[in-house]
Amino acid sequence: MKYALIGCGRISPNHIAAAIKNNLEIVGICDIETNNMKILLDKFDINQEDINQYTDYKLMIEKVKPELVAVATESGLHAEIALYCIKKGIHCIIEKPIAMNMKDARNICAEAQKNNVVVCANHQNRFNKSIQKIYEAVKKEKFGKILHAAAHVRWNRGKQYYDQAKWRGTWANDGGCLMNQCIHNADLLRWLMGEEIEEVKAYTDNLNHDYLEAEDLGLAIIKFKNGSYGLFEGTVNVYPKNLEETLYIFGSSGTVKVGGKSVNLIEEWNFQDDTEDSEEVKCKNSEQPQNVYGFGHNPLYTDVINAIKNGTKPLVDAEAGTRALELILAIYQSAATGKSIKLPLGDVSSIDFTNRFN
Repeated sequence: MKYALIGCGRISPNHIAAAIKNNLEIVGICDIETNNMKILLDKFDINQEDINQYTDYKLMIEKVKPELVAVATESGLHAEIALYCIKKGIHCIIEKPIAMNMKDARNICAEAQKNNVVVCANHQNRFNKSIQKIYEAVKKEKFGKILHAAAHVRWNRGKQYYDQAKWRGTWANDGGCLMNQCIHNADLLRWLMGEEIEEVKAYTDNLNHDYLEAEDLGLAIIKFKNGSYGLFEGTVNVYPKNLEETLYIFGSSGTVKVGGKSVNLIEEWNFQDDTEDSEEVKCKNSEQPQNVYGFGHNPLYTDVINAIKNGTKPLVDAEAGTRALELILAIYQSAATGKSIKLPLGDVSSIDFTNRFN
């Protein structure tokens, strides 16, 4: 399958590694900075002359005609590029967030269906062994009645990180810590807790990054339509380095905690139906990735390729990406207005909150 990558920044090595692992034919890469492409290829000892390199993604698509494209640019360009590809009949993997506003996200869903293409939102943490095991327990109803969940992203991002790319922390092209660092946990909350949300009440603030437009702290209470609740906390203010990304689920007959750098370690596994040895479950379903990106890109790519071949939906389709975005934007809207926000959300955009902390 002919594959191309658009955007060769921080996350791009994970995409190239997954493409290689899944035996995709890499026919082109694209970035507005030629040096980014050189650095990326050098990481994989790929000869510069062996891969077509472009600074214009439209020209690349015209020339190399990929069947599958990954969009890994700054977030503000995700929707524009993805929609261009989808309308050309090209399958897409879109880095998170799928878009920066609800209108674009819904357009992506509609165009994917209209053009019969597979679109995947790159929420790779769903493929963690730990998360797959929790999902299995949810489907088997081992938790009994699910009561509430709590998701925490307690990380550090300093000025050096933001100076590497000036679009980071801007409302138009990134959002704050919730949209960038925490949206994977937003996806997991919705996926594991029943998808449908009734309302959201939230606070956000910028406490320690006065050079950014957007938030560095977010706190939210989520009421799901099935009667359960969610607590959501995200920050990049932790000193001196990343502390944890954790997820708890509490039910009438079960409690689970998964932690580690990227919800990759099962730390608590307690069920009334104790048919499995908890220590064995922890051992078999925990991983130690080198960084917060984890091991999820490779199985996500495998899942997308299988969906293309079999005419099925990927595990994290465009609708899933839209739901994760909707939760983050609902948090932003609640924090900005001081009101509880009912879902579904209207045409809310990240740029609606420009000057929020100025």
